[in-house]
Amino acid sequence: MGFDFERLKVYQKAINFANDIYNLTKEFPKQEQFGMIDQLRRASLSVSLNIAEGSGRSKKEFKHFITVARTSVHECVPLLRLSSLQGYINKDTRERFYQRCEELTKMLCGLINSL
Repeated sequence: MGFDFERLKVYQKAINFANDIYNLTKEFPKQEQFGMIDQLRRASLSVSLNIAEGSGRSKKEFKHFITVARTSVHECVPLLRLSSLQGYINKDTRERFYQRCEELTKMLCGLINSL
């Protein structure tokens, strides 16, 4: 890995989370292409993008970008809930992704507190 941010465990988990969201939403109905699919993909990808973008900045700016990344994780939660309510994913899948959201949030909070 050539970039410092790629060594961060939280970045690695965030990029894997986004990849798994992309794979998950491939099974969503086509009518959601410009709605829930797009929103969930953008929110999940935003986590790793903000970690990467912020890593090259000052500590103060990095902290801001990590806060935005955490907000993006939070944005995924109601989207996953609605996906479950609409029958696009089952409860077990939703719970697995919820747990990952909780883990990412804790890791991002830890990173914020360390800066």
